[in-house]
Amino acid sequence: MEHFTPVSALSGGLLIGLSAAILFLMNGRIAGISGILGGALRPAAGEFGWQIAFLVGLLAAAPLLVLSGYEMPAVSVDAALPVVVAGGLLVGFGTRLGSGCTSGHGVCGIGRGSGRSIVATVTFMAAAAATVFLARHVVGA
Repeated sequence: MEHFTPVSALSGGLLIGLSAAILFLMNGRIAGISGILGGALRPAAGEFGWQIAFLVGLLAAAPLLVLSGYEMPAVSVDAALPVVVAGGLLVGFGTRLGSGCTSGHGVCGIGRGSGRSIVATVTFMAAAAATVFLARHVVGA
């Protein structure tokens, strides 16, 4: 395993959990990204402001880190653009099919003890493991 950084991983996980808990306690809302984005695209009265603030915070985090002097790791994608687009569309379809995204089910739903979220999380983790196995050992990608 390259670049194992348990302190930064733990810190990041704690910050994600803390932010999800604060949103739930202060606003009564679940920090599921797909639901927040979908809500911002179809704004309801009294919801749009916090949804936009949440999304802007997500998008602003990396540029703010860079401006503060943090050196971002190099990112490389070893897949063709059509494969990346197809993957994104499949993730979006799965999010709609599963009534939420990994953050909503995995972080917030399990934290609330939601049976539906536990089943969803086990399902997408099993699907991810099967996909990686097929891509690496069967297809050879």
